[in-house]
Amino acid sequence: MSPTRFASEHKWIYVGAIVLLVALVVIGLIQYSSLRATNEAQKKANQLAGKLEDAGFPRPDTDTLARALGTDGGLACEDPGSALRSALWKVGNLANGATGPGMRPVIADTQVVAAELLVVSVYCPDKLDDVQDDIDDLKTDDTVRR
Repeated sequence: MSPTRFASEHKWIYVGAIVLLVALVVIGLIQYSSLRATNEAQKKANQLAGKLEDAGFPRPDTDTLARALGTDGGLACEDPGSALRSALWKVGNLANGATGPGMRPVIADTQVVAAELLVVSVYCPDKLDDVQDDIDDLKTDDTVRR
């Protein structure tokens, strides 16, 4: 058997090897980009956890923060200064927890409201001024016993 005859008879091996190599390169690129995003999310989660701990909160689980907020802050950074988001935040987070006619606004604790600022300062610092304006309009006090 001559080398050219052998190569032409087993062309499918070469084609299969090339297809397999291209598939592995594509999988590697996808894995690399997701790993880079995961590392960035973990870095931001560690930064937020440190800021929360410095502010007097218990240190949250950084894996949970990374999954919930990702690299861009998720829902916390989707137009945080809009009127609708501000109203929903006040109703959902700054109320007594009742539903229907029993729902009442409360005076929020200063530290709890400051936690929202910490999240925004880490994940979307460009929107910090909008959120700060909304929080400056709130009536807060030290309402939680420590």
